[in-house]
Amino acid sequence: MTTTAALAQRLQSLVRPGDTLWWGQATAEPLTLTRALVAHRHALAAGGRLRVFVGIAASNTLQPAQADVLDFFGYAAGGAHRALAQAGVLDILPCHYSQLPTLLAGGRLAADVVLLQLPPPDAQGRFSLGLACEYLPTAIARARVLIGEVNPDVPFTAGGPLLQRADFDLLVDATEPPPDLQRSAPGPAEQAIATHIAGLVEDGATLQLGVGNLPEAVLAALHGHRDLGLHSGVAGDGVAALAEAGVLTHARKTRDAGTGIAGILMGTAALRRWAHRNPALQLRDTGYTHDAQVLSDSHRLAAINSAIEVDLTGQVNAEVAGGVYVGAVGGAADFLRGAARSRGGLPIVALPATHQGRSRIVARLSGPVSTARSDAGFIVTEHGVADLRGQPLSRRVQRLIDIAAPEHRAALADEAHALLRQCGAAFH
Repeated sequence: MTTTAALAQRLQSLVRPGDTLWWGQATAEPLTLTRALVAHRHALAAGGRLRVFVGIAASNTLQPAQADVLDFFGYAAGGAHRALAQAGVLDILPCHYSQLPTLLAGGRLAADVVLLQLPPPDAQGRFSLGLACEYLPTAIARARVLIGEVNPDVPFTAGGPLLQRADFDLLVDATEPPPDLQRSAPGPAEQAIATHIAGLVEDGATLQLGVGNLPEAVLAALHGHRDLGLHSGVAGDGVAALAEAGVLTHARKTRDAGTGIAGILMGTAALRRWAHRNPALQLRDTGYTHDAQVLSDSHRLAAINSAIEVDLTGQVNAEVAGGVYVGAVGGAADFLRGAARSRGGLPIVALPATHQGRSRIVARLSGPVSTARSDAGFIVTEHGVADLRGQPLSRRVQRLIDIAAPEHRAALADEAHALLRQCGAAFH
């Protein structure tokens, strides 16, 4: 019997047909467990079906063909999970990321089986949650079955709950390292955007960053700053580099002074090495990282998030591109509102002005409104910064046209007249 088959047999004694399974997303995926699950899904489902909660992917574990017995649902279609959305087998949960713990705790979302990727235990025999805290503590509290995969390449991190061996129904050793989340080198547009944003961020600011290449480019552009802090749902390799350069000190934070806060680490081995037993880092649950009061109390919170497109009134689509679900509602609305309430805060949405020759500043969104125009603050492209705070529709339109790609500005101005007439506003 192969090792994978032996593991599947053990899983079969714990997983029941009809169960809903959760595991850490992205780099926190326990690959030994998840790959055994999908390889032996028919035996585990035992003639029924299993539900799987889907977040951002850093591996290709989940494939559309597995929908023969697996029902995929989740808040995001990031990374390789985009293929699930394109195949029509991903049922999107259109909620704010910050709502997931509440939906779990209230029983609106089931979590029967939770799979965790863990570091080796400490001297007291305790396991940290390693690379991700996020919504996992609430899922763990609701689960009937808890299964852990112990991986020596996973860092031991502070901030989240510590688990004992007795908490687990099954513990196995990992057979491969955790998945990396690689970023490509930023292009000229991303570098220009990062430079604009770096010019807005003051020394001593607290940073929140979304997912993708652009936040990493922004971090690289901040190496000339001093005493920056971190309070973010996600931290990547750029965070580690900024900390090792002495820029990210958290010294001026008004919450958690001296300590960086994140929900998940999405990066490579460099990030994992930096995070291991780092006293200046805590991974906290979503109820803390996205809490409205915590965010508004955070001194000079610079919330930096990306988008697929922004319309001329400031509405943001961060979910659908070309008719395919590729993103998420995510936590942008929580962080933008928190930054707007923070003393000296910066609510920033950044995006390149074009994609494959098409303008990403548009008269009308081609997808849903992920962030309302009432929450728009700064919109940044490589062509400049549009400060929409306190601006009526007519001025918003002009400022957004000014940061669109030059070749699209005339067409956008023509469309703006009709758009503003519908809104009862004037455009000059």
